Amino acid sequence: MTFDAPQIRAVADAMADAARAVILPYFRSDGLDTQNKDASGFDPVTEADRAAEAAMRRILEAERPQDAIFGEEYGAKPGSSGLTWVLDPIDGTRGFMSGTPTWGVLIAVSDETGPRFGMIDQPYIGERFVGGPGQAEMTGPLGTRGLRTRAARPLSEAVLFTTFPEIGSAREGDAFRAVSQKARLTRYGCDCYAYALVASGQIDLVIEAGLQSYDIQAPIAVIEAAGGLVTDWEGGPVHAGGRAIAAANREIHAEAMAVLQAAL
Repeated sequence: MTFDAPQIRAVADAMADAARAVILPYFRSDGLDTQNKDASGFDPVTEADRAAEAAMRRILEAERPQDAIFGEEYGAKPGSSGLTWVLDPIDGTRGFMSGTPTWGVLIAVSDETGPRFGMIDQPYIGERFVGGPGQAEMTGPLGTRGLRTRAARPLSEAVLFTTFPEIGSAREGDAFRAVSQKARLTRYGCDCYAYALVASGQIDLVIEAGLQSYDIQAPIAVIEAAGGLVTDWEGGPVHAGGRAIAAANREIHAEAMAVLQAAL
């Protein structure tokens, strides 16, 4: 298996460009077709989700047919290279259908150890966050710049994000609120864009539960390339999904972890 970083990046850029072109005509459009994938709750999917993943898969079939694919909408395709592209065509479909620009296209490339490359792309704003070997940068309306997470600061001065106020189980929610009560500011509802804010040095922490691998693998690669770290709530790997804590640095990670563990 060869990890050709420039070629991986070129293919990922082409995939994100294709997803942008497919998704944007649907965003804030009248009559968006939305379906519910969860009979016991609400897990929306739109025609834009499916069209974007299909567009990305077509590029992979042409450019990287030896690689495996795992996507939220169309599942797994085996490969022979040892690399897997992990795709979430619209992370934050609830935000997408509500018209908020907090959703994004997530692209990761993983091997048996976890994600080695990641991209968080926000088509409407036009921002793209990339992390991988020798890469930690964002491009957007103001040009290109490097990514670097925030310097260490006490939890009492930290900015904390999560997507849902009712995070995970009741016990998990209590543990999150224990951290939130010690943080300076807690904000909700940013979906994958919150992880991009960690990588770009704007905030300190994202804490979530109930994630799938396609929700977290791209953020892991981007944040780690920018100098942060992402683990589960016990400090172990989280690339398979579950409960995640994304931190700007080891110091804030350790302080938040201690509060989480004491509350569980």
